[in-house]
Amino acid sequence: MKTSDLFVKALENEGVEYIYGIPGEENLDFLDSLRGSSIKLILTRHEQAAGFMAATYGRLTGKPGVCLSTLGPGATNFVTSAAYAQLGAMPMVMLAGQKPIRKSKQGRFQIVDVVGLMKPITKYSEQIVDGNNVPSMTREAFRLAMEERPGAAYLELPEDIAEEDTDATVFDVVGHRRPSPDVKSVDAAVEMIQNAKMPLLLIGAGANRKMAGKALTRFVDKTGIYFFNTQLGKGVIDERHDKYIGTAALSADDYLHCAIERADLIINVGHDVIEKPPFFMEKGGKKVIHLNFFPGQMDDVYFPQLNVVGDISASIWDITDKLSMPEDRDYSYFQRVRDEVESHITKYFEDERFPMLPQRLVATLRDKLSDEDIVTLDNGVYKIWFARNYKCYQPNTLLLDNALATMGAGLPSAMAAKQIHPDRKVVSINGDGGFLMNSQEIETAVRMKLDLVVIILNDSAYGMIKWKQEGVGFENFGLDFKNPDFIQYAESFGAIGHRPTSSEDFNQILDTALNSPGVHLIDLPVDYSLNHSILNVLIKESACII
Repeated sequence: MKTSDLFVKALENEGVEYIYGIPGEENLDFLDSLRGSSIKLILTRHEQAAGFMAATYGRLTGKPGVCLSTLGPGATNFVTSAAYAQLGAMPMVMLAGQKPIRKSKQGRFQIVDVVGLMKPITKYSEQIVDGNNVPSMTREAFRLAMEERPGAAYLELPEDIAEEDTDATVFDVVGHRRPSPDVKSVDAAVEMIQNAKMPLLLIGAGANRKMAGKALTRFVDKTGIYFFNTQLGKGVIDERHDKYIGTAALSADDYLHCAIERADLIINVGHDVIEKPPFFMEKGGKKVIHLNFFPGQMDDVYFPQLNVVGDISASIWDITDKLSMPEDRDYSYFQRVRDEVESHITKYFEDERFPMLPQRLVATLRDKLSDEDIVTLDNGVYKIWFARNYKCYQPNTLLLDNALATMGAGLPSAMAAKQIHPDRKVVSINGDGGFLMNSQEIETAVRMKLDLVVIILNDSAYGMIKWKQEGVGFENFGLDFKNPDFIQYAESFGAIGHRPTSSEDFNQILDTALNSPGVHLIDLPVDYSLNHSILNVLIKESACII
């Protein structure tokens, strides 16, 4: 068979359902082979968006999402998506075409060393130079993309190799079970937890990735230990739990950092160095147990005293079985911190001002969405409000990016989430700046017949940077812009546009959008005027003496 036919069979063998992307002339053999395949091609309007969709597929399913581009400018458009998947630990495989490698008739036209370009931001980046190598290279790309820590892989298929004949056959897909932790490390963890007076549990990105919620909930219920999470650890334990203190949306100086300062032991589950550290270690200070699939990476602010290495769920389960907690523990301080956090984040939930406060938006969405519904975030200052204020009841129901933290990913991420979970409501939250970076995908969403709600938080500026600019005392400069008429823009793609004029109007429009078919775009004026007065003075109010 042709190499391109074999390549498609290898992808089918890996269980690939969708390929997102934009083919070029270098992909024509592959495209023809794909035509008779069980794999569905989702044609996007930009390669970057295709990469974001593939990465989100990987994030939600645990299987590599796949995206496709042509050579040169198509493949280089994958760079941000590759970094997004690699830093965010989302399994993804990128496929790209290339000019013939045996004989060139066009010199160096459009040829970039994309394989070399991708090597620093992927786990695997290779060009297929012989059709007989397709089975092994495909299997290796998918294996590495899925293996802890998950990430991105890149395969390049030149057009002359694609049309060659081969008699190779696909490899079996062989999985493996993750190892359980060493018994001695479990016993050491049990001893440290039992000897601690004020232990805290921290849930990070790695725990969310493997759905360790059942084991962690059992641990908290048995021990009574309070917990907090990073932004990428949200929802692993239901955040309605009475031991949940909050989410570390800021690096320091939030109310929950008072609890972190008081703790003498942090049980750090699923820690990932790509997230901003929610606490800083000092020599002679609090002790840290690092519990993950791999040992902790040492640096100036993170040097755990114990590594428990192995499957996260198995590690927590074994520790919980062996723990016998002292009855004289006094966690009343952590409870006071929890009460303070709860009072603070709910303060503006019923505020009627318009343009709308992001806190009110968070409350409105949480009230209208069920436990399993999904909110996806682009990147902007509103991400802090959602991380702090939006309680997650299940894993991966608030899809935010606290790794690469790129703008432009919110809409494509929502599209993939809705495709994977058509029975759930999906809402995409975007700043006006980030939305316009991939807004062309509204057409893709309409063509896919998705039922999707897209909310644009409109402040005619790059709001996150304006907040930072104000916070350090600089004058307002260089961050304001003008927007198109988003209603007409949405309708030109076949979507339905809405522009609320009050908080109550938004409430009614959101009801309509959530319960009607089609793509609904809501142009919502937003008021960020309280960002500085709230976020920049948190610790001054509490001073950790509550």
